[in-house]
Amino acid sequence: MLFPFRWLWWLISSVRRSIGRPPEFVVFVLEEDPPALPDPPRPFWQRFAARSRLSTKELGERFDAIARDSRIKGVVLHLRTVGMPMATLQDLRELVSRLRQSGKRVVAWAPAYTTGTYYLACACDEILLMPAGMIEPLGFAGTGTFLADGLARFGLSADFIQVSPYKSAADPLTKSKMTDEYREQVTWLLESQHAEVVGAIAEARKLDEAGAQELIDCSPYGDDVAVEKHAVDRVIPEEELPAHLARGGPPVSIGTWDRAQRKMRMPAPTLRMGRYVALIRVEGTIIDGRSGRLPVRPPVEVPLAGEARAGDLSVVQVARQVAADKRAAAVVLYVNSRGGSSTASEAMRQALRVVAAHKPLVVVMGPVAGSGGYDVATPGSWIVARPGTLTGSIGVLGGKIVTGALWEKLLFNRETIALGRHVTMNNDDRLYSDEERDILTKEINRLYRGFVDVVAASRKLRREEVEPIAQGKVWTGRQALERKLVDELGGLDAGVKKARGLAGLTSTAPLREAHGPRRMIPPLVEPAPAGGWFGYVLEGLNLLSRAPALAVMEYLPGELT
Repeated sequence: MLFPFRWLWWLISSVRRSIGRPPEFVVFVLEEDPPALPDPPRPFWQRFAARSRLSTKELGERFDAIARDSRIKGVVLHLRTVGMPMATLQDLRELVSRLRQSGKRVVAWAPAYTTGTYYLACACDEILLMPAGMIEPLGFAGTGTFLADGLARFGLSADFIQVSPYKSAADPLTKSKMTDEYREQVTWLLESQHAEVVGAIAEARKLDEAGAQELIDCSPYGDDVAVEKHAVDRVIPEEELPAHLARGGPPVSIGTWDRAQRKMRMPAPTLRMGRYVALIRVEGTIIDGRSGRLPVRPPVEVPLAGEARAGDLSVVQVARQVAADKRAAAVVLYVNSRGGSSTASEAMRQALRVVAAHKPLVVVMGPVAGSGGYDVATPGSWIVARPGTLTGSIGVLGGKIVTGALWEKLLFNRETIALGRHVTMNNDDRLYSDEERDILTKEINRLYRGFVDVVAASRKLRREEVEPIAQGKVWTGRQALERKLVDELGGLDAGVKKARGLAGLTSTAPLREAHGPRRMIPPLVEPAPAGGWFGYVLEGLNLLSRAPALAVMEYLPGELT
């Protein structure tokens, strides 16, 4: 009904935008870790407390618009020092490569380069450095912090049971130093990520592998030697970029995206009547309950409890809605989660199995899709991951934090009256008894066997083939491809293309995110930033403590800082 008005407005705005010219180069400042997908719609009051982040999907759409406009010559990437996961950097590198293939020039400029931003800059036509800037030490390092001895001084301890020493999510709480298995796992992950960077540097700087490794080992580089060492192409202040980009002609104009888009024609509106590819997201800690996220960025990052949440009640509703939607010809499931509750993961998996029985389901993994995050991916007929994605961690653990000695130190007396032989099994005042430990071990092993069987059936492998690559071991996307845990290396675009092909859709079939039934859910905490963050974390700890077992991946080196 409103389509004629939308089309008329597009026609009028196109005429208005055709008057004048956009800047010849568009500058994008990358100053934070971009999410893969746009932030979900927030409640009205939260929109005043936090701004939406620019996602890689939105950045890709802007790059595509620039590629279509013959008046724009290229893009300047202004890179700031910010930590990003390898998978996100690979998303950005693909966007840069695609823009360059369209004939546009892409230039990287930065006050300083870290390993991550230099890896991204190596995808560009030129690498430029600010005077007095530097290339910081390049390479990878992973540090583990082990709290067992320190917690003991406060009367705290952790009592956990894991399927194997590689399922090391609880090691920071239960161990006083790095185990051999933890060290081995971190080493093979760092070696895989390091090889990606070495290959990118070799290709960009026209070096062999040994030369690229030497460039890394001889870092850092100041602005006085960076050009001589062939680490950058030129040292130049930002004010001289218009003249430099002109290549001997008159200085070019450089402007922001907001300025450029006012002079660019947007694609014509389309009727939303045909078949499409539905997008479902599973992001954050998997919990029993509803999905949610913090209203504002927290003052400190709290693992698991303080992250975004993917609740089974929310995801299952979305999956059921998509399964029943006849216009949703295919589904892309985007997973960026370390896992969480084993029961919530199973509820999501069962709902997604129903979706997969009715229409093609393609899984796209983000920076991390491990443990419960891999479990929810198993219904997919095709799994896509970035080379730097962290995935696998096929395993289960369970346990509790023991606080009994803490109360004794504080001279607090706690007494419990209980009816039922094992009703106090999960109480935090003592370690598990031998009998209770046997009960928990049997349950963990039962869940693990089921997890392995699900993976074997999904990946069409024998159980004997899955067992050596399971045991809680974490793999990069490239390693997972070699072990048949994923089917293709790529990102969201590759997953959407595969879904369209499986459903017999054209290449122009739209991708639309499914948000589930609309219903008003009141905020659980007051909108004050500090109070909201603290309440969110406490609630997260409470939700995780209710889970009978955890299918959660350990925190391993996944970011370049």
